[in-house]
Amino acid sequence: MSIESLADLPLISPFIEFGFMRRALAGCLALSFGATPIGVFLMLRRMSLAGDAISHAILPGAAVGYLIAGLSLPMMTLGGLLAGIAIALLAGGVARHSVIKEDTSLATFYLISLSAGVLMISLRGSNIDLLHVLFGSVLALDDDALLLLATFASISIVMLAIGLRVLVLECYDPSHLMRISRLAPVVHYGFMLLVVLNLIGGFHALGTLMAVGIMVLPAATSRFWVESIVPLLLVGVLIAVLGSAAGLLISYHFDLPAGPTIVLSLGAIYLLSMVIGPYGPIVSRIRPRWHFSH
Repeated sequence: MSIESLADLPLISPFIEFGFMRRALAGCLALSFGATPIGVFLMLRRMSLAGDAISHAILPGAAVGYLIAGLSLPMMTLGGLLAGIAIALLAGGVARHSVIKEDTSLATFYLISLSAGVLMISLRGSNIDLLHVLFGSVLALDDDALLLLATFASISIVMLAIGLRVLVLECYDPSHLMRISRLAPVVHYGFMLLVVLNLIGGFHALGTLMAVGIMVLPAATSRFWVESIVPLLLVGVLIAVLGSAAGLLISYHFDLPAGPTIVLSLGAIYLLSMVIGPYGPIVSRIRPRWHFSH
């Protein structure tokens, strides 16, 4: 089949004809391979809401970078990185040295950070700039942004491959890891750094309000299909890729905002998997009857 005939297919033609669609797809692929596996470990740690909190916590840092240099990729990235790390450390410190639990601590910092970031951008920028920060611009990714997303994804893949066994042990028995190794805090905060990096990448593509969607939704969806860790990672990435591509195509054909459409596509796959997935609430209740009947 020739390229000309492929260009006539509605599912492929936008990616063949338009460079901005190819760039958007490449950015989503980088997020799928980098952010979604991190989301799987957040789910296993029961910290999915922590990802949402940190995604909003990076906003003040990105806003400071915006106030200094406008919509500058390096400055907003550096500001978001510093803010994300600071909030993660502060929330963990408060949880360890007070009666406040870590989820509550993250929620309070999330609310303060989101409000401060929106206020700072609103003081100087226009409504368009605010929408750009909150909802991203996946259809306007340039070479520098794609390189950043690819770099963060590569770092995440390499670090997860190196520390897979330790991360799995910390998810299922963190107290045992603390007893046998002094590296437990390093593993925890190293993982939180990967969370921050991938949320910053998602921030540039999908905005602070949508960034956590491609991290958490595919991870949660994969649990309806498989149980063990490696299949969870692989199925999660596959779902993220399919949902992202579907969201981009729907946004193109129906003239909808790309970021929310991608997240809604991932949400639709989640709802469908909840109904038909072998470990979903419906099929998992029917399967014992099938086994009994045989």
